[in-house]
Amino acid sequence: MSKLFTSQIVGSAPGGEAARWHRLLEGLDVDRLTDTFLGRVLLIEDYGKSPLPASEIRRTGAASFAALIDSLRHDADAGRMEQARLAQATDVGVSRARAGIPIESLMTAIRLDFSILWEELTALAEDTDAALLVRHTESMWRVVDSYASQTQAAYVAERQRMLSEASSIRQGHVAAIFGQDPPGPAMLERIAAEIGLAQDAPLGVAVALGEEAAALRVLVAVAARRGHEMFTHPLADGLIAFWPADERPGSAGLETAGRIRGLRCGLVENSPGLASLAAAARFARELAGLVEDGDEGALTLQQSWTRIARLRLAEAGMPVAADVEAALAACGPVERTRLAEAARAYLATGSVAESTRLLFCHRNTLMNRLRRFAELTGIDVTVPQQAARLVVAWS
Repeated sequence: MSKLFTSQIVGSAPGGEAARWHRLLEGLDVDRLTDTFLGRVLLIEDYGKSPLPASEIRRTGAASFAALIDSLRHDADAGRMEQARLAQATDVGVSRARAGIPIESLMTAIRLDFSILWEELTALAEDTDAALLVRHTESMWRVVDSYASQTQAAYVAERQRMLSEASSIRQGHVAAIFGQDPPGPAMLERIAAEIGLAQDAPLGVAVALGEEAAALRVLVAVAARRGHEMFTHPLADGLIAFWPADERPGSAGLETAGRIRGLRCGLVENSPGLASLAAAARFARELAGLVEDGDEGALTLQQSWTRIARLRLAEAGMPVAADVEAALAACGPVERTRLAEAARAYLATGSVAESTRLLFCHRNTLMNRLRRFAELTGIDVTVPQQAARLVVAWS
């Protein structure tokens, strides 16, 4: 009890009222108070079904009543009582947090302390003690309220510590997936159990690099608020995110996947389980590295295989477009533009009719341009094997 509480009690108890107040406090039986408390608190649903044994609830209940009664004495050492009450509040707050009892139920249980104390005091009091009880009501409530605040603070701190511990443990398991030494089957089974995923559950994997990683982190937070958990692993230059793939209409997983497709990142939409996750993340990382200024959404294998092929061939010293560009350079700028437009339209549609619609030209005009393109470059875009090289070259 603080000095303020002590001074209020002393100041409001003239003459022998302090002695009478102490006699009332001494008449309180901690065991009786605890029995009453136990009978009522177990009616609170979260206490009744909690893993806390009744013996533990009794122990902390008795200690709480003893600390509260000592704090209500006029001659109490304020500093010592404050420390004793804080220690008891910490004990209760931590144990209830670890037992998973909701904070609302904990506060309801603590409010029982006041009502039970008050009932016992009024039962002990005589008619002539009415004014004495009234003068102590506010101070008594403040002592209990201070204890409740200390317990709540301990509870919240412990819950935060538990969340940090769980997050650290989970991040450690996730990090093991992406370590230099791939985890074996037994380790994968353990990781799957620890992070709450089926080992063979299909997963979506995204990697964002540089400034794009911030947008991915925001999306992870939004998904969590919507009830869809995503897992993350930091990279030196970006972020890996993965999640259970869920194609059911209206599902949170499907919504998350749709949002990810709008990010500038690399995306593997369906990786077959944890064993393939590291490889999928490496490929998504490679896709993320291919993102260009003009890209407005995620790059997938289906969208980007030609870009990958072009870059790999260039790295091997085998550019696929040099001869085509050189052949077209021999044309005038107008003819070059029209020939390239005709070839690109046909490559995009595979249809003469659709290409003429896109280019607003006659069928014969399109065919003449494609024929001229073939004469210059040696590539007939109507032949798939030849067209493939041009698809890669212009990706």
